[in-house]
Amino acid sequence: MYKAETRGISVTVMPRFVEEESSPGESRYFFAYTVEIVNNGDEQVQLRSRHWRIIDGRGACQEVRGAGVVGKQPVLEPGESFCYTSGCPLTTPDGLMAGSYTMATVAGESFEAEIPAFSLDSPHVRRSLH
Repeated sequence: MYKAETRGISVTVMPRFVEEESSPGESRYFFAYTVEIVNNGDEQVQLRSRHWRIIDGRGACQEVRGAGVVGKQPVLEPGESFCYTSGCPLTTPDGLMAGSYTMATVAGESFEAEIPAFSLDSPHVRRSLH
């Protein structure tokens, strides 16, 4: 589990390798991640957009930006949470993801809530110790 908090917005991520959606022989590795966003602050916020940096096992970086998450732009009152699951295909058996959510307050102020960096690890990674 990976966790970050920005201005009272807590983001927790739990990644997992999805064997049944993967095909290592064809360099296809699929990862799912569940995100929980909790408003620990004292004002209502809305998740407006997302920005992801996805880095594969070779160090290649892909950036993904878009409105909301899973087709939604949830509004969170103080104490409320929103949870969703999404996925990421890679051509390497491991990688890393990190990013941010653009949040907006009722007053119209925007800020970036950190998504903690988290590793994507499959059992197909070959590691060597030196």
